[in-house]
Amino acid sequence: MHIQDSQRTTTLATSHGAAGRPAPLRVDAQRNLEHVLRAAREVFGELGYGAPMEDVARRARVGVGTVYRRFPSKDVLVRRIAEEETARLTEQARTALGQEDEAWSALARFLRTSAASGAGRLLPPQVLRVQGSPGATDEPVRVPQQRTRPGADHSPAAAAGPGRDTEGVPALLDVVGQLVDRARESGELRGDVSVADVLLVIATAAPPLPDAAQQAAASDRLLDILLEGLRSRPGERLAGGPADRDPAARPPADGSGPRPGGAPA
Repeated sequence: MHIQDSQRTTTLATSHGAAGRPAPLRVDAQRNLEHVLRAAREVFGELGYGAPMEDVARRARVGVGTVYRRFPSKDVLVRRIAEEETARLTEQARTALGQEDEAWSALARFLRTSAASGAGRLLPPQVLRVQGSPGATDEPVRVPQQRTRPGADHSPAAAAGPGRDTEGVPALLDVVGQLVDRARESGELRGDVSVADVLLVIATAAPPLPDAAQQAAASDRLLDILLEGLRSRPGERLAGGPADRDPAARPPADGSGPRPGGAPA
């Protein structure tokens, strides 16, 4: 009897933890949590934040009840994933900013590291909006290369996922903004590239290929092309930039008026 009471007391003390701290998860519960988080990253990265919780549970090979025990609503899980990936991208940007002396090298390093990690595909879609484009303030955008699936929730609220108020987003925008400003001031980044453009690059992925080596090569090639498109070239600007939105900034249709660089037509 005393042995049983002692065991029960020990169990209660362990479950409650010292000084009211949350009880540590059992080994199997911790393993299930890791499986759920990994599956959620994969499913939301492939299908978008509109993917149902059942898909996450199926990928994690657990019951949907197990998912809901750890995350009482889908919104809680979505925010957890978005905040973790946002924090990862922020750290990668800070590392590039602190360890690369050349502005373009710092930006390129951040883009390559982030694209390889896949974190960009789990960014809150609102940070990928192209300012001034039609629907930029009303319609949710999908992360590139996410597939649709019958049964997924593609309503505006679900597809939009976490918003700009997601914890860590302001810090990410700030540090990526520093990378962009440095590269622009060095003259190597074209002047019409914004922070949203840079984040859009890391959210873009090559289509899945069956061979891992081919997949890596395709991803590297795509990023090389995108990086080259960000480089500054005299007289070039991106569609959707300020000049496209401001009629006064556009050259006359007949070709008259000043050319780029101030030369007469």
